Amino acid sequence: MEKYLINPNQKIGKINKDIYGHFSEHLGRCIYEGIYVGDNSKIPNVNGMRCDVVNALKDMGLPVLRWPGGCFADEYHWKDGIGPKESRKKMINTHWGGVVEDNSFGTHEYFELCRQLGCDTYINGNVGSGTVQEMSEWVEYMTSDGISPMAQLRKENGQEKPWKIKYFGVGNESWGCGGNMDPEYYGCLYKRYNTYCRDYSGNEHINRIACGPNVDDYHWTKEVMDKVKHHAQGISLHYYTIPGDTWEHKGSATDFDTREYYKTISKAYRMEELINNHLAVMNSINPQKWVNLVVDEWGTWYDVEPGTNPGFLYQQNTMRDAIVAALTLNIFNKHSDRVIMANIAQTVNVLQSVILTDGEKMVLTPTYHVFKMFKDHQENTLLGSYITTDTINNAHSAFPQLIESASVDENGVIYSTVANTSATKSSKIKCQIADTKVSTVKAQIITGDIHDMNDFNSPDVVKIVDFTDFRQLKDGFTANIPPCSVVKFVIE
Repeated sequence: MEKYLINPNQKIGKINKDIYGHFSEHLGRCIYEGIYVGDNSKIPNVNGMRCDVVNALKDMGLPVLRWPGGCFADEYHWKDGIGPKESRKKMINTHWGGVVEDNSFGTHEYFELCRQLGCDTYINGNVGSGTVQEMSEWVEYMTSDGISPMAQLRKENGQEKPWKIKYFGVGNESWGCGGNMDPEYYGCLYKRYNTYCRDYSGNEHINRIACGPNVDDYHWTKEVMDKVKHHAQGISLHYYTIPGDTWEHKGSATDFDTREYYKTISKAYRMEELINNHLAVMNSINPQKWVNLVVDEWGTWYDVEPGTNPGFLYQQNTMRDAIVAALTLNIFNKHSDRVIMANIAQTVNVLQSVILTDGEKMVLTPTYHVFKMFKDHQENTLLGSYITTDTINNAHSAFPQLIESASVDENGVIYSTVANTSATKSSKIKCQIADTKVSTVKAQIITGDIHDMNDFNSPDVVKIVDFTDFRQLKDGFTANIPPCSVVKFVIE
């Protein structure tokens, strides 16, 4: 029996709710059809936003939404997306599918979506093909409460009061699709662009996010940190879990064997290594820790579903993805002292989505249910915790069978989330909670075969259900954690 220790006396720090953030790009059917259907759609909507999708995302507890990209951000010119929809400029989305982007979803629509969701905002600016003036005027348009040309233009377009921006990304993937820059060059460019992204009276302070590394590019982190440490509140990290060996053959989302399952989990677990190593580089440059880490693109990336546009990145979602989500969120919780935000890619119909749509139909994915299960951690205090566990070895790396985190809310209720990454082996645990007399324990579970998924014909194969295979103790509980499962314990 594995030992699981939770120490309520060891209060490590607050788990920022924004760790549970999401990412919506103008890519495939994420925005259009997935979230936004327009005012005249037969699909029930409020100001063009799908009611079913908005309600599901609210119920899941979405705290912050990144927009408009991604690679799309560095070819997006914001003035094309304001004013009367019939007069907005059309463009070809050269990054994603070569389809026509009519700009009917722009700045005003994004803030309306966030209003309906009740979430904070994270906007990514255009450094790759945009000018300093363009970015500066966009920030002014959105946040200025004074007398200025952009504030007046916003009012003419129907928005009297400025909006609030919590985070602003100065460029995206500047090492790649955002301009193929060297880190030294981008670091200097960041300081130039950031100088003119001012804090206006309508928005007291914007958290600026610098473009950070791709996966394990520690040189990029070092050089950019050296330039921006006095000027940024966060630096981004992008890491996708790709089981295939090449970009052309990433592997199927649904047709995989146990070997490939374990390969996927081992690659997902690499997030622990990347966070530790990048933080070490950041701390060597900035021991005062002014700059935090933002993992604003993460998740699984497979080959697109057969018969779909390869530029739309549409993929299904199985229990394998639920395990990836659970282990990753537990890792983020454990690093919540320095990881202040993360954004899974992407919210609807793209990559590791929490929702899939097909016309009027909507289905919630296994990943959705993980986020909903974990939402109780948001804004809680991370507790010291440790679990003994077997190690799963495969041809690529070793990783723990059990991955957990624990937190406590303001009322003293403890939440523990445990992921069993094994495809076949259950695990018995004995949890002891230091200096605590337990009065009640309740639990929920998400579990199934590694291939189980929800589709439009069978939308409830994977879902959250009550878990009863545990026994309450005076100071904790014992439990049998099934294979390929995610369990949440609520302890009072």
